Amino acid sequence: MTASIALVDDDRNILTSVTIALEAEGYRVRTYPDGQKGWDALSQNPADLAVLDVKMPRMDGMELLRRLREVSDMPIILLTSKDEEIDQLLGLRMGADDYIGKPFSQRLLIERIRALLRRSEMRNSTPEPEEDTEETVMERGRLVLDSMRHSVSWDGKDVTLTVTEFLILQTLAQHPGHVKSRDQLMDAAYSDDVYVDDRTIDSHIKRLRRKFRAVADDFASIETLYGVGYRYKDS
Repeated sequence: MTASIALVDDDRNILTSVTIALEAEGYRVRTYPDGQKGWDALSQNPADLAVLDVKMPRMDGMELLRRLREVSDMPIILLTSKDEEIDQLLGLRMGADDYIGKPFSQRLLIERIRALLRRSEMRNSTPEPEEDTEETVMERGRLVLDSMRHSVSWDGKDVTLTVTEFLILQTLAQHPGHVKSRDQLMDAAYSDDVYVDDRTIDSHIKRLRRKFRAVADDFASIETLYGVGYRYKDS
C-alpha cells in the first residue's frame, strides 16, 4: 500500500509545495494547519510517518510530539529553525526520529522520509512461516528484544522505543562488551543517504537510558567510553 504522510505546519505555502512534491513521489498526504488539529486527527488515526513543524499556534510541535509518543511509535521528523539547536536536541530527546532545519530542500526531506519508511517497513515485516522465529528474540540478562515484533522488555516490563532507538539498542546488545563508535551506531540507525552528527546519537542514547530507568532505577547497561563510543554490559 502507498504510505501515508502527515504534514503539520501553519505555513500554507509549505503545506502546498511539500504536498505536491510528495504526491509526485506516490505518497498519500494528509495536512493539518496547527498542532491541535494534527493531534485531533493523528491520535485517532496515525499516519505511516509524520512531519511536524516546531513553531505552530494552538499546540506547538514539541507538545504534539510528546503527546504522539504516548500513543504511537510512528516515525516523526521535526522541522526546526536552523539557528535553534535547542529545538533539535530537545526534539530528539523527546522521541523524534530525525529533524531538518528550515529553510530545507524538498529533495532532502523526501530522502529522509524514504529512509525512515524503509526502516519502519523492515520493523513491521513478518517472517515466512517456515522460518525459525525464535532467532528474532535476543536475550541479554534482564533485556529481551524481539526484532520481528519491535518489542523490548526489561525484567518483564515493556519499554516502548522508536525505530531509531530500537536499532541503536539492538546494535549495542548484539555484542555485549564490544565498543561501538558513534559512526557505527549512525550506520546502523540511518541509511547512507542521511547525515546526522554525533550529538544526534548522544541524544538517542540519553533517551534510551531515561526510558529504561523509568522501569528500573538501577539500569546501567549502556556505558559511555568518552572519546570512543558506547557499549552494552550484561546485567
